[in-house]
Amino acid sequence: MKVVGILSSPRGKKSNTLKLMDAALQGAAEAEAEVEAIDIAKLKIKYCIACDSCHEKGECTIKDDFNLVMGKLLAADGIILSSPNYITNVTAQLKTLFDRSPLMVHEQLFEGKYGFSLTTAGSREVDFVLDIMNNYMKICGGNTIGGVGCAMSQGPSALEAAIEKSREMGKDLVKSINEKRQYPEQEAAQKTWRERFKYVLLANKDHWTHNCDYWMEKGWIQK
Repeated sequence: MKVVGILSSPRGKKSNTLKLMDAALQGAAEAEAEVEAIDIAKLKIKYCIACDSCHEKGECTIKDDFNLVMGKLLAADGIILSSPNYITNVTAQLKTLFDRSPLMVHEQLFEGKYGFSLTTAGSREVDFVLDIMNNYMKICGGNTIGGVGCAMSQGPSALEAAIEKSREMGKDLVKSINEKRQYPEQEAAQKTWRERFKYVLLANKDHWTHNCDYWMEKGWIQK
């Protein structure tokens, strides 16, 4: 079993969010998962240019580190996303990764994967940022088991508590993968999304050929 953690803070080793990720991956490793951390702030990931290549060919043709990162995520069983709160949002580095992911969304390529999210903030505004990351996981077809946020204004004890909670959630992520845990509400929302989105696909079937072929293979649309 493989669990991949995505770091997106430009602060590197000074990042408080890194402390949560380290603990989460440690917990997953203690539960006997193979773990890997990827710091996308150190990689070259360009902006999406809406070229439609991923819809037509099933791959992003921009030459940078995106395909390397996404290949690791697609090969993983579990995904941990992390970002500090930057103006009540994720960092630009993580948002750029998200923006390059229409293929994962359109073809629900995280189907069968599990994940959770981590964030730190100066204030108590953590839930909104966690929701952004968890919603990405869900809209790509995966399930999320929750998230851990820490308001740094609450002092060192709050960070220590968040670190311990992250470690336990790392263990629970492995457990959820092993037992193929069901999340009926998330799965129902994904089914509803597919029912709506199929009309978008059919309206673009002449040039979104890869997307349409994939949906036909899955049985989500008919020829």
